[in-house]
Amino acid sequence: MFGFRDIDIIRAIVRHGGFRAASDATGLAQSAISRRVRHLESRMRITIFERDGRGVRLTAPGRRLVEEAEILIAQRDRILDELTQGVMAGVVRLGVAETMTHTILPRLLTDLRARHPLLRFEISVDTSEQMAQMLTDDVLDVAILLRDQAPRGVHLSPLPPVTLGWFAAPAHFSLPHPAGIDDLAAQPIVSFPKSTLPHRRVLDLLSPGRRQAVAVHGSASLATVLHLVGQGFGIGTIPHDIVRAWPHVGIEEIPTREAARLPDLDFAICFMPERNEDIGREVTRAALDAAAH
Repeated sequence: MFGFRDIDIIRAIVRHGGFRAASDATGLAQSAISRRVRHLESRMRITIFERDGRGVRLTAPGRRLVEEAEILIAQRDRILDELTQGVMAGVVRLGVAETMTHTILPRLLTDLRARHPLLRFEISVDTSEQMAQMLTDDVLDVAILLRDQAPRGVHLSPLPPVTLGWFAAPAHFSLPHPAGIDDLAAQPIVSFPKSTLPHRRVLDLLSPGRRQAVAVHGSASLATVLHLVGQGFGIGTIPHDIVRAWPHVGIEEIPTREAARLPDLDFAICFMPERNEDIGREVTRAALDAAAH
């Protein structure tokens, strides 16, 4: 409908008090300025200037156009300043596994907000498998996911391992100390979603050689897992950091034999370097700093 050059010309006419003075200030021919204004008025179907013997003045629609145009000009100048001065701004599409939302994510975001106040975050909480595909498809800029699920071509920085334990509500379950694989397999179990690596590891640990399938229930919400275990629905496989963050749930770790212990979860910060290197490296720095505290 109109461009920044149109706006600049209209502002020059207003600032200098007429077409001739605007011509002198901009170096454009007066006829070219008049022609541009006529074409703009025709395209927008409004009258921008009223002309009389004393010069020109803005009409009501013209004043509205100039007022709104000043906002556009200010936004243009701000964007150019940010881009040319290397300021980090805009929306960062960040994917995180839910385990990370209860551990490093708050510190990570607080750090980034303090250093880069013009950044905005769009946060997706999903499984590592889904986030790997979203990184590949350029739906996410950065993802914190299980290292084994990282797609090819990413820049990957490992985070400290997340330890898992077996937990139960003492009022509902009493298992031998230490509990073995058979003891755990006999209980209803609440774990990570069925499609995830941690869920498969639980099945691989408990299922071999059994005639009857182990009852492993999956949930994409760690808060739901905590609530179900706390209410006695079953025993649960939960990260130690999550249980420490929710002491009011009232669950306790089940001491287990060495063979029944769960492997750690190895997470990593991942981004595609050809697309998002600057913001990817800055999120990586903040995530590693958050994990160290």
